[in-house]
Amino acid sequence: MVGDATGAEHERIVRVLVDEWAAIRDLLATLGDEEWSRPTALPAWDVRDVVAHLIGIEATLLGEPQPPPPADLAARTHVRNELGAANEAWVEAMRALRPREVLDRFVEVTDRRAAALGSMTAEEFAAPSWTPAGEATYGRFMQIRILDCWFHDQDVRDAVGRPGNDGGPAAEEALDEVVRSLGYVVGKRAAAPEGAAVTFSLTGPVRRDVHVRVAGRAEVVDELDRPADAVIRTDSATFFRLAGGRVAAADVRDRLELGGDTELATRIADRLGFMI
Repeated sequence: MVGDATGAEHERIVRVLVDEWAAIRDLLATLGDEEWSRPTALPAWDVRDVVAHLIGIEATLLGEPQPPPPADLAARTHVRNELGAANEAWVEAMRALRPREVLDRFVEVTDRRAAALGSMTAEEFAAPSWTPAGEATYGRFMQIRILDCWFHDQDVRDAVGRPGNDGGPAAEEALDEVVRSLGYVVGKRAAAPEGAAVTFSLTGPVRRDVHVRVAGRAEVVDELDRPADAVIRTDSATFFRLAGGRVAAADVRDRLELGGDTELATRIADRLGFMI
């Protein structure tokens, strides 16, 4: 994966994002009205709220005006910053809609977004842009949109007990994004000592070994020149939920195999949740 998308990379990112929207549509179309009200792992948000959030981001990118903030915004303790406040405004604006209306709105907005993305030139896709990870390019922003949409797909699936879409291109893209932050997790959050080597071994549905070495700073590396000091082995679904802050490591210990320096491995697992 690259950060600045041109040509074939532009087409690939758009295809993965549009396919992820289609996967979400297909999932939502199977839900009964009661399932739209089931709580998710995200504080104060049910399934309808998660979908409203996705709609709000894409509507904003289409230039639609943001709804006014809810009157009780200050009392909503899960809202921690301006971006969270903007998200909450969209969520509140759609709370009165029936599930079918929310689904129709999601289809309408993502259809327009797909058309807009498909009409962009490679130069527009590579143009400077704000992203949640800082200033980069519009293509980089869309890579992060894949992460966000796929994670929320999984949030809905967890809430309604419909596992699926946990492998494939969108999941691989989401893992690429998470991997970008593992140096920060190991070096800063878990304070791994100088010289430490760590391996995250994911057993599926997404299979990958990711290595981090601390040499002045902690960085992801292609391979280690010696066995890892600490190994965290788990399935990719558990790994994503830990990284996304959806579960605590203490609650999924039976799904974690910690090897080598288990104190360090435990510390890393306990601090893996870094996403907002």
